[in-house]
This record gives sequence, C-alpha cells and structure tokens, in this order.
Amino acid sequence: MSVDSPENGNGSGTPSWLSRLNKALSGEPQDREQLIDVLRDAEQRNLFDAQALAMIEGVLHVSEMQVRDIMVPRAQMVVVNSGSQPDEFIAAVTESGHSRFPVIGDNRDEVEGILLAKDLLAYYARNGDSEFDMDDVMRPAVFVPESKRLNVLLREFRENRNHMAIVVDEYGGIAGLVTIEDVLEQITGEIQDEHDIEEGTLIRRLKNGECTVKAITPIEDFNEFFDTDFSDEEFDTIGGLVIKAFGRLPRRGETTRIGGVTFKVLRADKRRVHLLRVLSAERAGA
Repeated sequence: MSVDSPENGNGSGTPSWLSRLNKALSGEPQDREQLIDVLRDAEQRNLFDAQALAMIEGVLHVSEMQVRDIMVPRAQMVVVNSGSQPDEFIAAVTESGHSRFPVIGDNRDEVEGILLAKDLLAYYARNGDSEFDMDDVMRPAVFVPESKRLNVLLREFRENRNHMAIVVDEYGGIAGLVTIEDVLEQITGEIQDEHDIEEGTLIRRLKNGECTVKAITPIEDFNEFFDTDFSDEEFDTIGGLVIKAFGRLPRRGETTRIGGVTFKVLRADKRRVHLLRVLSAERAGA
C-alpha cells in the first residue's frame, strides 16, 4: 500500500489535492471567513472541484447550526397512535414515504417510541391474520434538545447507530423530530430517494395517479401537462404560484388548493420550495 508524501503527493510526482490544499492554506487564515475565502480561491484555481468545496463548507456550517434549525416541526410530524392497528395507519405510512414514525399516546407530547416501517413486514407476511401489538415492534425513542449542535448530534447518531431523534423544547414538550438524513443533507446537499424526480425531469406521474412536480417547473409547462390555464404574468414557476397562495414560505407537509388543483409541499427550506405533489387536478383557471 502506497502512502502519499508531501514531496510527491501520490507517489507519481503529481501532488494530491490534499497536499495542494495544505499548500493553499499555508497563509494561516485567522478566522472562519478567511478560511472560506481561501477555500473558494483554491477551488477557483482547480485544486479541487465545486462539489468538494460545497461539502467542506457544509461541514463548517453544520458546526454552527442547532437542531432547531433543521427539525421537522411537531405539527408536520407523521405519527402513529400507539393504540391503532396497521390497517388504520398503513395508508399514512405508505403516502409519506418515510421509514420511521413516532408512536404517540393521547397527543403529540406523548411520544412512546419509534415504529420502523420494515417491522410491519412480518405482520403483513402473516397476511395480517395475527393480533398486532405495538409494544412488540416499537423501538425506544431518543430525545434531544432543540439547542444541540448538529455536529454533536451527527456523532451521537453514528456512535449509537440511531437514525431519528425526537426534539424537545426547554419545557420538555415535543418540538419536532430530526433524522440523520436531515443532518447529512446539510453537508452533501439534498439526498434523493425513490420519490424524487430524475435530473432533467420536471414532472413525474406516480402509480396512484398523483404527480410530483419540481417547484421550478414553468407555469406554461405545468398548464400543458395538467390542462390548466394558470396565468404566468406575475410568476414564472409553479412554485411562485404556490407560495403566493400560502402568502408565505410553506413548510413540508402543508397543502393548498388553487382553482381545481390541490398541492402538497414535499420539500422546502427556509428560503424556497423545492418539490410539490399534485394530489388532484381538475381544469382550473387563475
């Protein structure tokens, strides 16, 4: 096994990107802003690519962020009632596309554990003819404060092999939830799953007849696909139209109806809407 050295970088006479980065940082930046400036200058000089720069900046950014900055608010959590049977919540589990669900008691402040979607497989493998007991499949819930730093949370996720934590406020009430994917996306960018749309595609039709739509879809293209006639005089994209309907930046899970079209926000952050689902579409005008 060969080991890179400062002299030859990778043993072939060509310095590795790490060696070149080390050389670029020889000016010893005095604070985080100077460090980022040096990194961006290094990227401009092709010492490493834009994707690597984005990830490095993401790592630096995560160390400054708290759980409250990225958590899914309590009102938007997809939950399962501890006293319910699979037939009562399987539709919500399937619709959400999530793999883990808080199990609650009488209200959302009583989180009793976590249900993994895969744990329902054994029940349905028996054709659902056996008695279902939530206590038999429910996993323990992990609770973290809103103020916990994301880099600390990520380390705990890795050490404990945990993927979800319930977020509590300073009074002990449930504030929301956070997943390891939420944290990693702050570093790597958005992680796509089976519900996402392929690169270059704006609208994807699902098997149930609904559609996922990127918020950047031009209104003209949306009208052509859904046979609607929304005006594009004020906004160019369907995301802009949806934000206007809410009167603010909506959060994930919120729905609105514009004319004959019902939209659900699948993905959004504090700056913009990314992905929408069209739950129903009748010919509409706006």
